[in-house]
Amino acid sequence: MWRSLLKQASHTHKSKFVPESCTSSLSSSSSTGFCQTSAFINKFRPSKAINHGFSGCPILGFRENYVFPSQKDCLGRFGFSHSGNPLTFSGKFWNFKGYASAAEAIVSNEDDLSGSEEINELVEAMIKEERKESFSKQPKIMVGGMGVAKYNTLKRRQIKIETEAWEEAAKEYQELIADMCQQKLAPNLPYVKSLFLGWFEPLRDSIAAEQEVCKGNFKISHAAYFNELSADMMAVVTMHKLMGLLMTNTAGTGGIRVVQAACQIGEAIENEARIQKFLEKTKKKNTTDKKSVTESEPETTEQGKLAKNEEKLRKKVTQLMKKQKVHQVREIVKGRDTSKPWGQEAHVKVGCRLIQLLMENAYIQPPVDQIGDGPPDIRPAFVHALKNVIKDGNKGSRRYGVIECDPLVRKGLEKTAKHMVIPYMPMLVPPQNWTGYDQGAYLFLPSYVMRTHGAKQQRETVKRTPRKQLEPVFEALDTLGNTKWRINRRILGVVDRLWANGGRLADLVDREDVPLPEEPDTEDETEIRKWKWKVKAVKKENNERHSQRCDVELKLAVARKMKDEVGFYYPHNLDFRGRAYPMHPYLNHLGSDLCRGVLEFAEGRPLGKSGLRWLKIHLANLYAGGVDKLSYEGRVEFTESHLDDIFDSADRPLEGKRWWLSAEDPFQCLAACINLSEALRSSIPEATISHMPVHQDGSCNGLQHYAALGRDKLGAAAVNLVAGDKPADVYSGIAARVLDIMKRDAQEDPATNPNALHARLLINQVDRKLVKQTVMTSVYGVTYVGARDQIKRRLKERGAIADDTQLFVASCYAARTTLTALGEMFQAARSIMGWLGECAKVIASENQPVRWVTPLGLPVVQPYRQLGRHLIKTSLQVLTLQRETDKVMVKRQRTAFPPNFVHSLDGSHMMMTAVACKKAGLNFAGVHDSYWTHACDVDEMNRILREKFVELYEAPILENVMYL
Repeated sequence: MWRSLLKQASHTHKSKFVPESCTSSLSSSSSTGFCQTSAFINKFRPSKAINHGFSGCPILGFRENYVFPSQKDCLGRFGFSHSGNPLTFSGKFWNFKGYASAAEAIVSNEDDLSGSEEINELVEAMIKEERKESFSKQPKIMVGGMGVAKYNTLKRRQIKIETEAWEEAAKEYQELIADMCQQKLAPNLPYVKSLFLGWFEPLRDSIAAEQEVCKGNFKISHAAYFNELSADMMAVVTMHKLMGLLMTNTAGTGGIRVVQAACQIGEAIENEARIQKFLEKTKKKNTTDKKSVTESEPETTEQGKLAKNEEKLRKKVTQLMKKQKVHQVREIVKGRDTSKPWGQEAHVKVGCRLIQLLMENAYIQPPVDQIGDGPPDIRPAFVHALKNVIKDGNKGSRRYGVIECDPLVRKGLEKTAKHMVIPYMPMLVPPQNWTGYDQGAYLFLPSYVMRTHGAKQQRETVKRTPRKQLEPVFEALDTLGNTKWRINRRILGVVDRLWANGGRLADLVDREDVPLPEEPDTEDETEIRKWKWKVKAVKKENNERHSQRCDVELKLAVARKMKDEVGFYYPHNLDFRGRAYPMHPYLNHLGSDLCRGVLEFAEGRPLGKSGLRWLKIHLANLYAGGVDKLSYEGRVEFTESHLDDIFDSADRPLEGKRWWLSAEDPFQCLAACINLSEALRSSIPEATISHMPVHQDGSCNGLQHYAALGRDKLGAAAVNLVAGDKPADVYSGIAARVLDIMKRDAQEDPATNPNALHARLLINQVDRKLVKQTVMTSVYGVTYVGARDQIKRRLKERGAIADDTQLFVASCYAARTTLTALGEMFQAARSIMGWLGECAKVIASENQPVRWVTPLGLPVVQPYRQLGRHLIKTSLQVLTLQRETDKVMVKRQRTAFPPNFVHSLDGSHMMMTAVACKKAGLNFAGVHDSYWTHACDVDEMNRILREKFVELYEAPILENVMYL
């Protein structure tokens, strides 16, 4: 009987156990898979249901308010029960006390006991099937825009990247050394990696020996900190950190100041030591360390409690680590961590000793094909030297120590990036939300909401600020950090091909050095002097090229590492003025055209009609060259008139006509060409998915803020705060005024007006590009000297004036003229700048720093104080550390306040826009005054950013400037 019933019931596992009238009160019983119409139930339905006082659910006498949670008894059988109720399901079938006809119909069968096991099997199978089906119907839980399983996988990878990068590098060197010993053959490695491998073992052994010396010998200045990390990891950190500093040295001289290198190496050692200590605390205590109670000494009650508490805490941390509850783990460990920060003095002492050990163990020799017949030229890879540097504008000089690398190492630096451990990489999962000064962003790496650069007063002010006051800032940083990016592989492929072929195109630096001029065969001092100047200029050019090549290598190294990721994120923090920046320093959207070209949004959105139009406008903006100053319709027409060039660029970027290379932003232009080509070739262009960020840039944003502050209608019209048929160009306006002044001067007699000659020389050189940088930085406090240098660089690029003396004098004249034209056009901005400067002067004269609170509630304290000198004796040299004193720099406080105040306002506007865009469902990225979103959302973002600008300046900001 039961088997026939099982066959019939097997087709009814999707149905409910109780009738509809009971589903509200028997919600849990659905797991049984039975229903009122079930053939299984109908077999046992009496001719007339017996109520027995169980209202609302007559079937089998079940009362309406009974819920049957699915569970197994101690024998593993499924059962339904309710405490205190005579009605139970305990594994055989229904066991009624005082039951009637429904029970009799079942019990009368002789096979009920033997069939109960088969019923349990059936019920269990149906429950499993029901659970699978119900799980598939449930909405998928999403974390960070992805499924839970995928998020957890990426989070584990992220934790490994942050905590094990140095350790993995150390293991790699150990494995390579082991292979060399076994095979008695040097591995075929890239040049720089072979250097690292050769230095690793002797450096590690020297550090281990130093650690032994430091144990218990606290007379050594660095002894207290030298055993905080294993020798192999200290060796890897030292090598990679020093090489990284040499790569990113903007001077490009192949050297780095000792104090800078020592501080950063010491700080990196401390950070890694804290992470390793943190991870050690989460490891389960080895059971072999536990002694039996009989063997160990009797412990006191207090000791027992402490041991139990420690064990509980250890288990709790271990469980949290398994569940990836990183924030809770950090809080627990932070509360238990009694160690104090090392401080700058300890950093330089540890760093100097490690640098000294590296210099003693790192050697280099030329490649085999360069050695010749003589003995191998083995020499130190790094040397310590003292240099005298003459201060600008002063007759005095300053002497400081540098670490210089051998020319062979310096040459290898340009190919080192792919083998470097790069900390603070873009994150694979969304960053942690900011909740405090040092709580947020990366999971384990030290993260601070503000870059204070050692300014103690600013740091303490932010720490004291109530969290509620900072919530708008935190929300904005979280919004920026949650924007998901990916690598545009097609653009990266083009960049790689250009770079492999020597660079030089698309604003990529030439990979070859400029050859040094030959020494003239003459005794003429004038000729020799000219030759020396040329040699100096060529060396400077080569140093700059070297620095730029290292920079490109670092950017490409990060892009290549991230190109196979579905997406990644950039945690953001602030500078002291409230401007937001990505924490990863190399490949980010604040960078050059190369960076912006290879980055795109991970999420794609259909273009739509509006997006297709904006994509065409965006391409024209990127091409620039005056096209970006046309009306929107004019820019659309430009793009449509160059469709053949656009298709050719997309299809054959390097083999075709290369039209995209003539754009001001070539890589971004190429990306736009590819996206637009895909859309226009599609049967439905508006449905094309676009990942491209489309920019909306402010028109000389600093002047926009000053015009809004002063309600300056003339200035507002010049910087597009007032609507017009086509965008106003403030740079062209200033250039026109400069040209008018020079034309007047050119007509003067050189005998009475020396500027006449300079004006005649420059009259054909004046355009918007010549004055653009000076106009942009004028509102940020650019000085006459700064303006002169900016214009001098532009003139030098054009090669219009060959003589250096003549070039310098002409630059001086052009700078004065440009600043005069600026003062005439933006009188209101100048008056506000003057008033803010006077306010700062009054405050600073009382030996107080200028303070204010931004519209978003961020407190700002200007960090400009006179610096005192603190001498530290290290194993390498006596270092001079600069420390803040109690005395403020009055002049610096005054000149810096106007630009800093405006920067805090544009930072507030950008963050207000970011939050509003997130609430509107837009993807958003911001670079100060340049806002990015998908092409289809540009109109919406334009509306939001204007609303937020008006909202910002509806408040009387100048009247409400608050000094803390």
